[in-house]
Amino acid sequence: PRSDCIAAEQLCLSDSTCNATYRILENCALAKTRFPPLDHDSRVRCLNAELDLGNSSLLHCKCHRRMRRQEHCLRIFWTVHSSMTDGYFNLETSPYENPANEEHWKTDYNKLAALLSGKDCSQLAGDASNPCLKATHVCNLSKKCVRLRTDYASICTKGAGSEDMCDRRKCHRGLRNFFEKVPEDFTKRILFCPCQDELCGERRRKTIVPDCSFQYNTKPNCLWLLDSCLEDHICKSRLADFQQNCQPADVSPDGCSQPNHAACLQAYMGMIGTPMTPNYVSNSSVEVSLWCTCESSGNQKEKCDQILGMFESNKCL
Repeated sequence: PRSDCIAAEQLCLSDSTCNATYRILENCALAKTRFPPLDHDSRVRCLNAELDLGNSSLLHCKCHRRMRRQEHCLRIFWTVHSSMTDGYFNLETSPYENPANEEHWKTDYNKLAALLSGKDCSQLAGDASNPCLKATHVCNLSKKCVRLRTDYASICTKGAGSEDMCDRRKCHRGLRNFFEKVPEDFTKRILFCPCQDELCGERRRKTIVPDCSFQYNTKPNCLWLLDSCLEDHICKSRLADFQQNCQPADVSPDGCSQPNHAACLQAYMGMIGTPMTPNYVSNSSVEVSLWCTCESSGNQKEKCDQILGMFESNKCL
C-alpha cells in the first residue's frame, strides 16, 4: 500500500543505503533551482539515484490534500521525482491520492440545511433566484465556513485594485485555507453555483476576489505564470493533479480521459490560491481562464497556448 511521503522518508533515512541515495536526490533537486543547469554527467547521476530507489516506499508515496505538513510531504515527493520536470511542463503524475468520489459531490442543499438544523434556515427559501447567494447563506450555517470565508475576504480586499497594497501571497494563502479546510459540500456550492443572470454571475466571479488574487494591472505572459508555479511545491503539485484529472478526451461522454469528472472539479479547486489561480472570465458565462496572455511568446507560442488552453478550451473542465 502507498504510504504518505513523510512516513516513507523516515523509513528511508533509517536505512543507510536508502539514506545515501536520498541525499543524492536532495542535492539534485537543489541544483535544479540554480544556474547554470546540471551537466550531462550530473543528470545521469540523478536519474540513476532515482532508479536505485527501486521498490522503495519513497518512490510510490503520495500526499493528502488536507494533511498537516503538506508542503513538507510535497517537497519529499518532488525530490524523489525531480527528473519528471526536467524541461517538460506535463508533470505526468499527481502527488495526491484519493480523488474525489463522484457520488460525494451530489449533496442536496435542503439535506445539508437539515443536517445543520437548530439554526434559522428560513432565509434559504428566498434565495431561489440567486443560487450563489443561497450558497453563501448555507456557508453561514457553518462556523468554520463563515470564519475562513471572512478571513480570506478581509485579507484579499485590503487595498483591492491597488498593486501596492494588495498582498497577493497572503490572499492566496487565505483562499487555499478556505478550500482545503472547509468541507467540499460548502466550497463547491459557492464556486460552482448555477446562474441565470449577471447579478448571480458577478457574485460567483467575485468568490475568489479577482482584484487581488487573480488580476494584475497588465496581463503577464502565461509562461511567466507557469515558471512561478513550478518554483512552488504546492502550485506544481496542484498543476500535476489538474493535468492528470482534467485531461480532455473527445470520445468520452463528459470530455474527460479519467472516468471521474468530480476529481477534475476538485483538482480545479486546488488551483485556486496558487500563482496559476483561474477564475470565471465574465458575469454572463461559465467560461474560465488564467489571467495571462500568449502575446510576445516568440518561438514558445505553442507551449504558451497549451497552458492557456488547459483552462480556456478544456472539454473535460
